[in-house]
Amino acid sequence: MVGYARRNYMVPVPKSDSLEELNQRLLKDCLSYGGHQIDGREHTVNELYEKEKGDLLSLPDIQFSSLETAGCKVDKYSTVMVDKNRYSVPTAYAYCKVRVVLYVDEVEIFYGSKKIASHGRLFGNNKWSLLPEHYLELILKRPQAFESARVIRQWRSNWPVCLERLLDKFCQKQGYTKGVKEFILVLMLYKGHSAEAIESAVETALSSGAGSSQAVKHILIHRECGRDQSFSALENWQTFPAPDVSIYGQIGGGR
Repeated sequence: MVGYARRNYMVPVPKSDSLEELNQRLLKDCLSYGGHQIDGREHTVNELYEKEKGDLLSLPDIQFSSLETAGCKVDKYSTVMVDKNRYSVPTAYAYCKVRVVLYVDEVEIFYGSKKIASHGRLFGNNKWSLLPEHYLELILKRPQAFESARVIRQWRSNWPVCLERLLDKFCQKQGYTKGVKEFILVLMLYKGHSAEAIESAVETALSSGAGSSQAVKHILIHRECGRDQSFSALENWQTFPAPDVSIYGQIGGGR
C-alpha cells in the first residue's frame, strides 16, 4: 500500500499550503482506495481487509514518537541553531542552555520545564525564524536600534499601511525616540490580541486623531469587552443627603 500510495498519490509531487492539508488529502485518497477491486480478486480492498484483520497484530500501546530532541545554547542574537536553521527565544534567555524538541512541522524550545518559544519548522539551510514578541522589550530600551533590527525589518516588509502611518504620526508628535517607544508599545499588543483587532483599533485611532499607544489600547479593549455596556445602581449602596452650603456661614462664629 505504501508503494502504491507513493506512485499514485505523490507523483507528481503534490503542492499544499501545510503538512496538515497534505495529510488530509493523502488520507482521503487512501480511504477511497478501499472500494477498489484488484484484478483477479473477487472482493474489494475493504472486504479483503475485514477478512485479514483478525490475523493482524494489534497497535502498540505506546504511540510511535516522531520527535527529536537536542540540547542547545542560546547565542547573542537570542536564537538557537537547530538543523542548520535559527529560531528565536525571548532575549531574557540569551546565553542560556535550552532543550529543543523537533517535530515534523514544529519546533518547541524549553528552559527547564518551561516552554519559552514555539516555531513552525524551517527546511533548508541558513534560514531564520524570528518572532517580534521576543525582541520588543529590548528594542523598547534601545529605540535607536529600531530601524536596523532584523526582526523589525522582516516584519515591516509585510505589516499594513496603517502601522506605518501610526509610526509617522507618533514620531511627528513626540519626536523620533519617544515616538518609536510609543509605537513599540502598540506592537506589543500583538502578543495577546489578534492582528485584525489591533489594526482595526489603529485605523480608528488614526481617524479620531488619537496620538498615543494608550488610546489604541483603550479602543482595542473597549471593543473586545463589547460596545453595549449597561450600568445600574448597586443595591444597598449607602447614600448621603444633599449638601447644605448655608451652614458654612456659621464657621468662625457666624457673623
